[in-house]
Amino acid sequence: MRLYLIGMPGSGKTTLGRGVAASYEVPFLDLDEELVQQEGRSIPTIFEAEGEAYFRQREAEVLREVVARHPQMVLATGGGTPCFHNNLDVLLETGLTLYLNVPVATLVGRVLAAAKSRPLLAAFPDAVALEARLRETLQTRKQFYDRAPLRCEGPTCTVAAVRQLLAQYQTSA
Repeated sequence: MRLYLIGMPGSGKTTLGRGVAASYEVPFLDLDEELVQQEGRSIPTIFEAEGEAYFRQREAEVLREVVARHPQMVLATGGGTPCFHNNLDVLLETGLTLYLNVPVATLVGRVLAAAKSRPLLAAFPDAVALEARLRETLQTRKQFYDRAPLRCEGPTCTVAAVRQLLAQYQTSA
């Protein structure tokens, strides 16, 4: 099983991914953590030193390396991962992709405190500005997210809900 979790920052990809991986007894990986490990520096540092284009290129390279190395895993992608360098095609062709669809109001509450550590959100210090930015970002990314064959509505998306979705998908496939 290869399950890829996609969705906006703060949608719960990493938290849910850890639980799902544990329930299926397969490895869990976080694409951002893999990239940080390979680069030896934080994502904000990469953005500051190299810019978003470099980050997106490295993200695509690391995605392909992770997919090649792990025939079974649950992978939490970065929020923008599916939107660049044909990454979504890689996800769709090599495993099952699940979109965590979480309301923007919920996302704001989850990412507001950590926005400073997220390069694309750091410039939005208050809830109103952050919500506007998240709505705008979701509007551009939705076309990619909506291509995922599975969708789980947050914040009620739990390990049990994902297991049920996967069971239903496998019996209908």
